[in-house]
Amino acid sequence: MLNIVAILLVLTAAFSYANHRWLRWPTAIGVMAIALALSLVVLGLDKLGVSGPMGQEHVLLQSIDFSLVLMQGMLSFLLFAGALHVDGAQLRAHWWQVGVLALLGTAVSTAVIAAGTYWLLPLVGIELPLVYCLLFGALISPTDPIAVLSVLKTARVPHSVETTIAGESLFNDGVGVVIFALLLEMLASGSPPTASHAAALFAQEAIGGILLGLAVGYVTFRLLRSIDEPQVEVLLTLATVLGGYAVASAWHVSGPLAMVASGLLLGNEGRATAMSERTRSLLDAFWTTIDEILNGVLFVLIGLEVALIVFPQGWLLAAVLAIGLSLGARWLVAGLPLRLLPSLFGLPSGAGKMLTWGGVRGGISVALALTLPAGPERDVVLMLTYCVVVFSILVQGLTIGRLARRLGLAADEVAASRH
Repeated sequence: MLNIVAILLVLTAAFSYANHRWLRWPTAIGVMAIALALSLVVLGLDKLGVSGPMGQEHVLLQSIDFSLVLMQGMLSFLLFAGALHVDGAQLRAHWWQVGVLALLGTAVSTAVIAAGTYWLLPLVGIELPLVYCLLFGALISPTDPIAVLSVLKTARVPHSVETTIAGESLFNDGVGVVIFALLLEMLASGSPPTASHAAALFAQEAIGGILLGLAVGYVTFRLLRSIDEPQVEVLLTLATVLGGYAVASAWHVSGPLAMVASGLLLGNEGRATAMSERTRSLLDAFWTTIDEILNGVLFVLIGLEVALIVFPQGWLLAAVLAIGLSLGARWLVAGLPLRLLPSLFGLPSGAGKMLTWGGVRGGISVALALTLPAGPERDVVLMLTYCVVVFSILVQGLTIGRLARRLGLAADEVAASRH
């Protein structure tokens, strides 16, 4: 295990240096692009008969359970770190927009993508049972908070748009995971879940996770208010993440939503009334560093994972189809409502396009795809998921700032327009 961690950290450091020195892209996107390029070179060498590097990469990746590492390891830290810096006042002001996108938007998107893949994939020579189409729709519909927050750092959009995109991404994963779990249960049992069972699972996972997160966050908040020792206070927040996520797993409630709730509470009320300036400074530095390191390692892993993807006949057309469906479904649930009812949503002109293009998918989708039962259907879903994620991070992630400027939504242009 120590050797694996060492290899990943060395690769992440080397790729981060190369990106900063030459590419100058956002760190997460740059390291993933370099890792992906390296894997493609290794694949090319393997096709030419040089199999040594490919064998070594396979050994490394097969020794890492990507789904376990992300869902039970990195995710709690990354979500807490991201939620710490979300403006609670802005989130409260746009709570219903976030709620509609996270709940209704995820469900509608799942259905649209599932129907599209079921009817259109056969046209490119790939058959996929309906339940797997539904599973693909469920895992690819939620926007990934890790990827979204990483991309938004460079987009510089107005606070209202940023909060809506970030807030939705932080909460829609819980909805997507519940839908995915219900569909996975249907796959195993062969019968669809009842409405009461679905409601009970959602209440347990989503509402239970949020309540647990608020409870754990409140306990930490009270402890922070009682002392003024920055190192101890930072340690308390670290214990909140590790302990809270462990309790959530044991109680079968949503650990990600628990971390989001705790992070929002401590990042807003806790920062304002329970921390000194010294503590706030150290806390920000600590969690920013954790966030950057784990983000780098995660995106390196995403780039390397291409070596384990099975690409069937007709995969390229299928990938283009999946990317088009994911963007089309995103526009249907986020872009179209804002275009038809702009005053109701209270967001600036062009926000619908930003919400559509800024709905970035990431590692969580890949991790969920890897939990499917082994077989040709899993290989197809994993391939489609990986292609959508790579396109989402590289293409959408690298152009979101340009789109914001083109729409007049970049922070500097918005400020200039007010004078």
